[in-house]
Amino acid sequence: MKVHEYQAKQILARYGVAVPRGEVIAAPEQARAVAERLGGKVVVKAQVHAGGRGKAGGVKLASSPEEAVAVASRILGMRLVSKQTGPEGRLVQKVLVEEAVAIARELYLGVVLDRTVGLPVMMASAFGGMEIEEVAAEHPEAILKEHFDPQAGLQGYQGRKLAFGLGLTGETFKEFLRFVAALGRAYAEADASLAEINPLLITGDGNVLALDAKMTFDDNALFRHPDIVAMRDLDEEDPYEVEASKFDLNYIKLDGSIGCMVNGAGLAMGTMDIIKHHGGSPANFLDVGGGASQQRVENAFRILLSDPAVKAVLINIFGGIVRCDMIAAGVVAAARNLHVQVPIVVRLQGTNVEEGKRILAESGLALQAADTMAEAAARVVAAAR
Repeated sequence: MKVHEYQAKQILARYGVAVPRGEVIAAPEQARAVAERLGGKVVVKAQVHAGGRGKAGGVKLASSPEEAVAVASRILGMRLVSKQTGPEGRLVQKVLVEEAVAIARELYLGVVLDRTVGLPVMMASAFGGMEIEEVAAEHPEAILKEHFDPQAGLQGYQGRKLAFGLGLTGETFKEFLRFVAALGRAYAEADASLAEINPLLITGDGNVLALDAKMTFDDNALFRHPDIVAMRDLDEEDPYEVEASKFDLNYIKLDGSIGCMVNGAGLAMGTMDIIKHHGGSPANFLDVGGGASQQRVENAFRILLSDPAVKAVLINIFGGIVRCDMIAAGVVAAARNLHVQVPIVVRLQGTNVEEGKRILAESGLALQAADTMAEAAARVVAAAR
């Protein structure tokens, strides 16, 4: 789950991460009073779930309350388009009006899980303001890394190594140590999967501030954080993915024409790969899970078919925990209820596969059976064309 910048800053501030003063508004005229409270000179920042907002015109400086109103008027209601939004962009419905601060240096600081070692890693770089992927590609030596135990937290010596590596001194050095320790606590205790400060600002007075903030959270741990769940903004999520989340389905919308319904993430990835290999393009990633019920399969099928881009469907099931006959019954029920008009190719293997094939064969529906993934992929790509 993702949150907006202003929400990430609210969470980080609870743990002692220093952030600029600011308020969120949804109407341009509200910017005047906020700017007056913050001293007149402010930055108006579009609040959407995407990076690259500055380059896309979503972050602007205003030198007075009147200018803040004018800037907010231009940003609110705009469709912000960046590399992360795709060509369709994101509608800006809220802006963060934040105090303007003097910038001495812009750094990068972030925490993410390093799956190779099974620990979170604190990353820092002197190349603040750049996307970390660009830094890794162009200046890999400039990324400083410290792995840490999430229960013990980032240790003092690790914070000092990062501070020395960034060339910090004096009071800024001490503030940075407090800052990275707080960020590490926030990441661990909020069950985040990413906590990123880019840029991390060193002010003209030598203070350390989170000028921007991004956080994403482990969906499997959200039951422990109802306050974070309440921050979810459904307007920022794909409607198909929102609907799928209601039934605990792992669904990601893609831009192809072949709908995929698979059980197991690895098999789903393999299915998408073999569709591409045969010249097709998947319209989604959809994993119904290892213990899917018939009702869950029906809901998955309904969501998949509601996408008008889907021209054909490939159902690829390996029956282990989930039984092939149950999947087949769910597919038949959904196809009848939804009056399916697109070609459907089904490949079943595993538990109760013969019973599953019998249900499909006796359904009276125009379902194409396949025994291998290659055969299934070739058929569905041809059908989509």
